[in-house]
Amino acid sequence: MSASPRFALVAGEASGDLLAGLLLGGLRQRWPGLTGVGIGGPQMVAQGFDAWWPSERLAVRGYVEVLRHYREIVGIRQQLRQRLLQGERPDVFIGVDAPDFNLELEASLKAAGVRTVHFVCPSIWAWRPERVRKIQASADHVLCIFPFEPALLAEHGIAATYVGHPVANVVPLEPDRQAARRQLGLPEDAEVVALLPGSRGSEVDYLAHRFFEAARLMRQARQGLRFVLPAVPVQRERIERVAREAGVSDLVQVVPGQSHAVLAACDATLIASGTATLEAALFKRPMVIAYNMNWLSWQIMRRQRLLPWVGLPNILCQDFVVPELLQEEASPQRLAQAVLDWLDAPERVRALQARFTQLHHELRRDTAALATDAIEALLAR
Repeated sequence: MSASPRFALVAGEASGDLLAGLLLGGLRQRWPGLTGVGIGGPQMVAQGFDAWWPSERLAVRGYVEVLRHYREIVGIRQQLRQRLLQGERPDVFIGVDAPDFNLELEASLKAAGVRTVHFVCPSIWAWRPERVRKIQASADHVLCIFPFEPALLAEHGIAATYVGHPVANVVPLEPDRQAARRQLGLPEDAEVVALLPGSRGSEVDYLAHRFFEAARLMRQARQGLRFVLPAVPVQRERIERVAREAGVSDLVQVVPGQSHAVLAACDATLIASGTATLEAALFKRPMVIAYNMNWLSWQIMRRQRLLPWVGLPNILCQDFVVPELLQEEASPQRLAQAVLDWLDAPERVRALQARFTQLHHELRRDTAALATDAIEALLAR
């Protein structure tokens, strides 16, 4: 093995970019001269990663939405595979989440003799259990962010390591709300609701207008309420356009990125189902989880669900600790009332914060070091 190994990585959206950036930081501590190439975003680029394609090219969710971009996505995967196997062969390929894209790529690379790692176990425990066979064929090792996953994978002969959730180490156990408000220019004594309609274009299309209408209703009920929305750079123009169309440009403060500052600053959040819900839990913030998508995509997905919950905080707590409003239930009226219910229930909020603090401790590990140890062992084989 080279003293400076060559890694190829693919992260398909903002949350994957964050995970991969943290992983690259740990790998670089072990191998300062490493090379990282593939598909990624700004967090990875900040670690010296050479992004051949930006991660947002893969940020599509839902069966129908993926079909619309199928040829483009498959074309990128074919080009990447050829480039990795013809002259720029990596020592290890690491697919970060994005299982529909990465597992297929990992399988072809593994068949060609490239060591493969999948970071973030696909949620075979929540839906699409048939994916376990694809994981067997694709990954030499899986890095798991939830503690129950390695034993589940071991039942199928898949090597795996629990590395904790890296964001649990980034988020402080006691977030500084007032410092975050000063950073964002928010009044220290105001009630603040964070709006997080997702980082994908399809999520913004289906959720942003609902969130803005809910904000209008909440403001009518509580005149002093403030709203702030952290927009990933690639979606900011789209979000601001929807805000203008909804007539709430003067009501909602849209900030570039800074989702962690926004979650630290808020009293409650209206949030799209996804990785951000776990981040909100780590910030100990009460939330209302919402999702809406193409009708056909929803019908397919709901038939494949194995659990009664879709939000990560509820899945990890094995209970509906926060409300989930999905599809037709995600009306502006119901979204607004569910958020207001949190603002009116301080005892309920304190009980939730205690449960989220327990969860935070469960997920805190030295993720970068554990992941790097697992990858180094794989390289030594």
